[in-house]
Amino acid sequence: MKIVDMIKSGYVIGELQAKTKRDVLAELSSVFLQDLEGDPEEMVSILLEREKLGSTGIGDGIAIPHGKMSAMKELVVAFGRSRKGIDFNAMDGEPVHLFFLLMAPENSAGLHLKALARISRMLKDGAFRKRLLEARSEQELLVAITEKDEIP
Repeated sequence: MKIVDMIKSGYVIGELQAKTKRDVLAELSSVFLQDLEGDPEEMVSILLEREKLGSTGIGDGIAIPHGKMSAMKELVVAFGRSRKGIDFNAMDGEPVHLFFLLMAPENSAGLHLKALARISRMLKDGAFRKRLLEARSEQELLVAITEKDEIP
């Protein structure tokens, strides 16, 4: 499974404008609406409901918000970065700088979980996180993700 097969260049935001958890989810969700049918507010509501179960802010400046939505035809991934950091109720209490958002069709539990696991493994690499933080453009971010995704 390749994350780059699910993330288009238009799904990468080099500098998020959001300042709150809700705004981050809305900003990241908005990139999908160019290509997919669905209500942006419904997507944000689904993501916020998931956050009530426990923050997807996993620590080390990372959050991987995710959800399932009937309007989705395939699993898609967006990436966003906030240099300032956003309070996302992360497990370590620190601001989040790197966001991978996953949205999946309703009946795709296996694929959804595999994508979450793949992204988590990629982000365990401190050098990769640093490269994402230091990238100067959306294109550099996408190249960094693509190159990391090539490593099994």
